[in-house]
Amino acid sequence: MTRASQRRKKKIAEESLTSGGGTEPEAPRVLVFHPELKRPDPARSWRDASSRLAESVSLTGALDFDVVGAEIVPVAKLRPSTLFGKGVTERLGQQIQADDVDIVMINGQLTPIQQRNLEKEWKCKVIDRTGLILEIFADRARTREGRLQVQLALLSYQRSRLVRTWTHLERQRGGRGFLAGPGERQIEIDRRLIGDKLAKLRRELEEVKRTRELHREARRRVPYPIVALVGYTNSGKSTLFNQLTTSEVFAEDMLFATLDPTMRGLILPGGRKVILSDTVGFVSDLPHDLVAAFRATLEEVLEADLIVHVRDIASPETEEQRLDVLEVLKELGLQKAIDGEELVEALNKIDQLTGEDLHAVSEASSRHDNTIAISAIKGTNCDALLSLIEDRLTEDMPVFELCVPYSDGKSLARLYEQGEVLKRSEGDDGIAIQVRIDTTRVGRFEDWCAKSGFDIQVV
Repeated sequence: MTRASQRRKKKIAEESLTSGGGTEPEAPRVLVFHPELKRPDPARSWRDASSRLAESVSLTGALDFDVVGAEIVPVAKLRPSTLFGKGVTERLGQQIQADDVDIVMINGQLTPIQQRNLEKEWKCKVIDRTGLILEIFADRARTREGRLQVQLALLSYQRSRLVRTWTHLERQRGGRGFLAGPGERQIEIDRRLIGDKLAKLRRELEEVKRTRELHREARRRVPYPIVALVGYTNSGKSTLFNQLTTSEVFAEDMLFATLDPTMRGLILPGGRKVILSDTVGFVSDLPHDLVAAFRATLEEVLEADLIVHVRDIASPETEEQRLDVLEVLKELGLQKAIDGEELVEALNKIDQLTGEDLHAVSEASSRHDNTIAISAIKGTNCDALLSLIEDRLTEDMPVFELCVPYSDGKSLARLYEQGEVLKRSEGDDGIAIQVRIDTTRVGRFEDWCAKSGFDIQVV
């Protein structure tokens, strides 16, 4: 490494530490390498190497890094020490020096040993996919819960990275024989401190989970159905959320623009009120530690009465993204929802399609009852999506028919308040009403009808 590059790296580090003075620090120069086995894993064969590399570049760019190059690196066998073979490691090291790179991003999972050895060999910072996603989450989390979950995942990740980092710092203690020699080493102190911090964070997250459970109990008493928006990151969930609820949730054309869950009330075309929930976006190969840390957030999906899967239908990887989202939903234990009628697909961004592509998407959505093509940013077919949501939420609700005397306006008003009036006709004896009742209110409705002397029939 030349003296000029060393001075530049030192300047970047100093500027990043003192950026509060008003000047923008220089963006780190990053190289992205995607290791691709020459015999790929059949279980992940639905996504090719070029698309994985492109996504990793987008992920790296989400942190405003200066991506100076990206390359697919064919690997015959993963080496336990350096991931790559000796020749490939040396060749990539020459490229890193030639491009004056500050950070190397490996689009895969590195063991602590591999990360340490590559940093020593290349003389620069090396991060893997998990570390990059954690950095993005740490940069975007806004709520207290989001920050706690990011810290939990980040510390769990860092705890495994303390490999021979502090072997030069050993606390000596006196004694004879086997009592002599090194005492508690710095690495052990660091592990203990991280363990204490993790325990504290878990206790704080438990408090957050209890608070969320209290909120859910309150919603169950109301009760309003919950509709959760899920989808691949940057599929347009937050844009759709803003369109349906006239909210101003942050929505940008970037990966992981939204991390913290947001909930708003929504009135469906039939007058029924539901709660719409916007959740964190998914991504391929989402680290298991991250899924575990964000389980409190993703529990909103578990509690949902209906899941709307928002898909970026204009992306060339739309089918692969769909499979990745379904993988995460399965991991959360929602296989039953995927197989049943509790999942609606919203094929978003049709405004970016033209000609045959647009016609093909429209034809495909018309063949499936649970699928609809929309444009969240322009509002195209959003009313039809609301109608579809209402149909799915109400299809299992019983419909009752009863006759209300003309003089009993109070009972008539209560029917409109407690249910959805589907049909009304006036006869000689009174007003014949067909009303749809929420399944959670059927018992109370039948008791009220019995006390009021109404003869009801199930339609």
